[in-house]
Amino acid sequence: MSPAARSSRARARLTLKEPPAKVGAKPGGTITQLNLQFNPSTLELRKTTEWRRTPSRMAAESALPEFVGSGPRELSLEVFLDATATHDNSVEKAVEKLMKACVPTPKSLSRKKPASPWVRFQWGTSRTTSFDGVMSSLSVSYTLFDVDGRPLRATCSLSIEEASVGPAGQNPTSGARTARSTHTLVAGDSLALLAWQEYGDATAWRAIADANGIDDPMALVPGTELVVPALRDAGDEEEW
Repeated sequence: MSPAARSSRARARLTLKEPPAKVGAKPGGTITQLNLQFNPSTLELRKTTEWRRTPSRMAAESALPEFVGSGPRELSLEVFLDATATHDNSVEKAVEKLMKACVPTPKSLSRKKPASPWVRFQWGTSRTTSFDGVMSSLSVSYTLFDVDGRPLRATCSLSIEEASVGPAGQNPTSGARTARSTHTLVAGDSLALLAWQEYGDATAWRAIADANGIDDPMALVPGTELVVPALRDAGDEEEW
């Protein structure tokens, strides 16, 4: 591969943003950004669902499961840091940036609502692995040192858990009838399909269109993040 092709390759980065001032709000301004030296070789994405079964003595095999809700996405990756070519303190500076994601920000402390920064991993056009979250775990292994003890190489293992965007007092994963949630459009999505998945009623797509200011439901752009309102927030269900 030529140097020009290598330099044009999309580089992964981690962005730390000020946490929202209140539940349901968007994150604030950028605190710091870490451009990764090396793109990850592996990304592990996890998401859980919760089901409830009511035992029945009359069931031939087992009772039908009832969907309760879905958990947040969790992204795990390793960040490799290396300063053997420069022998500077860039490794420790990068680790310090990652450590900032694990402690409350000064602004949140001043509001007396301690909260750590929101973190977003971005890599080119990737959508499923790019979301606002909080650092749920971080471990750093220093594997090479300079003659004065300065770390020259490190591997950082971290996990980012998707952050809630629902309003206060509600669980955004408990269903769109009782809470707000968000949905990132992918190719093939339609408002009717989304309404069916969220409400069990494809004709309720107008609620999503109104909440996002969509005039043409056929002109949906993949990658757009839509707010999915609770039906009671959007209006009376009988109007649809």
